[in-house]
Amino acid sequence: MQYKNPYVEQCLEGSCSMLKGLSVKEKEVLVQHHTYAHYRKGEIIFMEGEKPHGLICLAAGKVKVFKEGVGGREQILRMVSPQGLLGYRALFADSGYSASAIAIEDTTIVMFESDAIMRIVRKNPDLALRFIKVIARELEFSNNRTVSLTQKHIRGRLAESLLVLRDTYGLENDGSTIRVYLSREDIANLSNMTTSNAIRTLSTFASEDVIALDGRKIRILDSEKLERISELG
Repeated sequence: MQYKNPYVEQCLEGSCSMLKGLSVKEKEVLVQHHTYAHYRKGEIIFMEGEKPHGLICLAAGKVKVFKEGVGGREQILRMVSPQGLLGYRALFADSGYSASAIAIEDTTIVMFESDAIMRIVRKNPDLALRFIKVIARELEFSNNRTVSLTQKHIRGRLAESLLVLRDTYGLENDGSTIRVYLSREDIANLSNMTTSNAIRTLSTFASEDVIALDGRKIRILDSEKLERISELG
């Protein structure tokens, strides 16, 4: 199948895309019913409470999904990498978004129209099951993170967050640098702690040779120790 839009191709043919297994006919329907948009770093993709108009696929870039808490403080719920999907809970629940999404680097999204997605899901039980599995895995992740962020000590929370970033985005070619460069505030919001605590704990990890810091770049020097810190909480 030939694609005029490389971003649509990434979403429908990418190795990690959940939509890769669709038939040619189903993909043609989505190609005919899509829009795409570019976002600069820091731009809002959608806000909590807005109604979805379709299924969003992250074609390029990185996105954080967060809720605004007491006093306007953010709590990052999850990070999204290329070929990941956004907004499917709200789409299938026929409700507003339960969180907001912002680009953390220059990002391109593809939105497949709601009616087109729903027609395919109703006729394709394999795709419906894949969505159920994704939602179930996200619920498991959310449940585990709720316990971690409320019961683990600061060191355990931060160690777990670094491992989540590693598992979500992978490592650079050096095999140790996490392939995402977050501000200290974002790391704190991912770990349910203040920015000052995040800065101090990162410095402590660096002094213990667990990680190395170079601006926003974080290298994992001792993954086994980082995992132990996360497990011990």
